[in-house]
Amino acid sequence: MLELHEITKSYRTASLDQTALDGVTVSFRDNEFVAVLGQSGSGKTTMLNIIGGLDHFDSGDLVIDGISTKDYRSRDWDAYRNNRIGFVFQSYNLIPHQSVLANVELALTLTGVSRGERRRRALEALDQVGLSEHVHKRPNQLSGGQMQRVAIARA
Repeated sequence: MLELHEITKSYRTASLDQTALDGVTVSFRDNEFVAVLGQSGSGKTTMLNIIGGLDHFDSGDLVIDGISTKDYRSRDWDAYRNNRIGFVFQSYNLIPHQSVLANVELALTLTGVSRGERRRRALEALDQVGLSEHVHKRPNQLSGGQMQRVAIARA
């Protein structure tokens, strides 16, 4: 379970103090599908960046499986991002000169998974998103929807 308790986050510049999140409290159950909706500038991306450990909150608490992240160190965030959460970016962030398979394997390479296991898991993920026949293609040989599914498989 993932819980945000009274999370606040502001961005400060010399002349501006912009509050992105103001006391947000929400809980997500394991394997729950959630849509985050709101108008531009309402804090959706900020909240997702905090949940993903890409940004830090000013106050409140992010609790992962009953454990507060207030005392997390860099290595704790790294382990969390590598083992517990995946990202699918709007722009896909695929490496153009790499094959579809290599793009999916990349995330596993960063976590120290062996080459054989990496290949097996990447092929399985690509099969699950219906791209088994496209593993040797480059991203520019795919449709937008197919590139999005590569990003999902990588996540």
